[in-house]
Amino acid sequence: MSEWKKTSCVLCGQNCGLEAQVENNRIVKVRGDKDNPRSQGYVCRKGLNISYYQHHKDRLTHPLKKVGEDFVPISWEHALTEIAEKLGYITKTHGPRALAFMGLGNLGGHSEAVFGLRLLRSLGSKYYYNALAGELTGLFWGYGRTIGRQYNFTIPDHDRTDMMVAIGWNGWMSHQMPQARRFLDQMSKDPGKILVVIDPRRSETAVKADIHLALRPGTDALLTRALIAIILQEGWQNQAYIDQHVGEIEQIYSWFENFDVRNACQVCELDYDQVREVARLFATRQSSLHPDLGVLMGRHSTVTTYLEIILLTICGRLFVPGGNVVPGYLMTMGAHTDDRDPKHWRTMKTGFPALLGMHPPNAMPEEIMNDHPERLRAVIVSSSNPMRSFADTAAYEQAFSKLDLLVTIDIAMTETAKMSDYVLPDRSAYERWDTTYFQLNYPEIYCQLRQPILEPEGETLEGSEIFTRLADKLGMIPDIPESLRMAASKSRLEYGQALYAYMQSDPKIAATLPYVVAKTLGQEMGSVNKAWMWALLQTVPSSFKDNAARAGFKPGLTMGDDIFQAIIDHPEGLWIGKVDPENNFANIKTADNRINLYIPEVKEWVKSITPESEKVELQASGHYPLILLAGRHMDMNANNLMRNPEWNRGRRACTLAMHPEDAGRLNLSDRQTVRVTTEAGTVNIELEITGDTRPGMVIIPHGFGLEYNGETYGVGINRLTKNTHRDRIAGTPLHRYIRCKVEA
Repeated sequence: MSEWKKTSCVLCGQNCGLEAQVENNRIVKVRGDKDNPRSQGYVCRKGLNISYYQHHKDRLTHPLKKVGEDFVPISWEHALTEIAEKLGYITKTHGPRALAFMGLGNLGGHSEAVFGLRLLRSLGSKYYYNALAGELTGLFWGYGRTIGRQYNFTIPDHDRTDMMVAIGWNGWMSHQMPQARRFLDQMSKDPGKILVVIDPRRSETAVKADIHLALRPGTDALLTRALIAIILQEGWQNQAYIDQHVGEIEQIYSWFENFDVRNACQVCELDYDQVREVARLFATRQSSLHPDLGVLMGRHSTVTTYLEIILLTICGRLFVPGGNVVPGYLMTMGAHTDDRDPKHWRTMKTGFPALLGMHPPNAMPEEIMNDHPERLRAVIVSSSNPMRSFADTAAYEQAFSKLDLLVTIDIAMTETAKMSDYVLPDRSAYERWDTTYFQLNYPEIYCQLRQPILEPEGETLEGSEIFTRLADKLGMIPDIPESLRMAASKSRLEYGQALYAYMQSDPKIAATLPYVVAKTLGQEMGSVNKAWMWALLQTVPSSFKDNAARAGFKPGLTMGDDIFQAIIDHPEGLWIGKVDPENNFANIKTADNRINLYIPEVKEWVKSITPESEKVELQASGHYPLILLAGRHMDMNANNLMRNPEWNRGRRACTLAMHPEDAGRLNLSDRQTVRVTTEAGTVNIELEITGDTRPGMVIIPHGFGLEYNGETYGVGINRLTKNTHRDRIAGTPLHRYIRCKVEA
């Protein structure tokens, strides 16, 4: 007997609503959920293929321990006891800096993060590595310095903008906003709106654009500096906005006064008149900016973000309708960790700061492979596959082989799991209660607590439960009074009162609150994640309560419980809040409540990005004459979450895209196997000749090179990327500019 159940996609950060037909505990059919208020039935082919994420031969069902070269089953009791003993020994012998956590929540579920981070902190460590720190921390740093909080980065106000500039963003394929294709299609057809795409290649989004600036790869920072210079030199800046909201701007004017814009456009290989027109339109319309990995992983990554903030500011496009705005949250993506504050740890060997509480994965191999007495010796990986996801696979293979302890928590026997000492089976996104905090909307705040639609197989546990049990083994959870357990069995109201009284009895209990909730309300509800959602809603700040009231929830002591019940009653998701669209400026948290544009640490970096210097830096290398863009969003890649390649049967899913001019010059033909070589390594791959690329540039998609049924499908792009090829501030990989050569 089959049944349709409401859920969501877990293969990208948009988490579009889905309905899945379940039969004999298997997903047999999927469709978009029209009842979902955020996606409204929108879905791409990835979401329609979630069965391949759920059902495959690499699924883990029991805890495993490596003995010699093989894995043997082990009980949860013995596995957690042994891991706890080893963690305790390593941190006591070598200090807490010897331990790091990596991952903690993937695109489909973030509930486990608070449990893992509490465990990490309780062991004395602050080393937390996450995929966001491989992509977005330069963005977080720029907003942290200019508006005071790293988590208050901005997104375009899509619904109200009349001009969007997509820089390094191929939204037709990467989405990165609700209903991306519907939005882009509507915007391209609206005569009152303008879509500008800045991208070296003729992407699927560029095809929809009114203006496509096909700039030379690696010149994003130079172009952005040129746009600012044009606006200031022409006097198009929004002076009234600047006078009212901006501070420390006088120090930056000299960077643009005599900047040679025409020469810059020549180096970018763009038409000056077209660039000038884009600058004029951006300065005079209700414009917004949508950057993505094309610039966040490009040359001058962090400084490019900084220049984009300057561009938005001088045009008066921050915190205003139709511009770039700070969205609302149930929970921010992380904590503000100012890199100037010595209390926040830097990596020991490489010196990278924690931004939004996260350290860059690019640094981890070096943090392991050194002789410092406090080097990394133990790593716990959860919901992450660094052996394929992060730069320099060879460096990770070498580094992970030197660890004293490697533990992986995952749903599948990944490449990272195969190198681990212990492998612990997590429940899949469709076997557990869970939610995500990536729902970046404006002004509404969205939430969907995804409910289990399948029964778990084997002895799997929620990741949050695994961390709770491990914390218990380490003696981190205080004695819990029986009265609190009894209250959990009666009602949430009584439980809330008993929990409050228990916390009041000892201030130290607050530090272990997630574990206390897990062992009481979590046991009663049958899900730690579900119980934590209830607890989270009881402790939200007053600002969120104001947002919830605007969405129709009644203020008062029971508001949190009311929202929780509404979430449970709406498995399709619902709006749980609405930010004040008239007061987005409240997100500025600087001392003077103004946007502070001057960042002295990058002054010389910005000034060094000139037409003359970039012309020299971008000269072709004789040994590596082509530029590789490592990573390409397509309908056929889903990071590392789709292990079974059958979902792409019959498709050219992993190829090297090359322009016909380059193929002709190198005497190469379509579908030919070619060798690609970079500083990091060499791979063999099928060639795809297409005019959508640009001469001198080649592209390989990410998310391939996974081993399944004894075979490797496609190539792992990170065999070609060096972990040391990274941003100097945030450590993000510069994947969109890698010198390479291609040969038969």
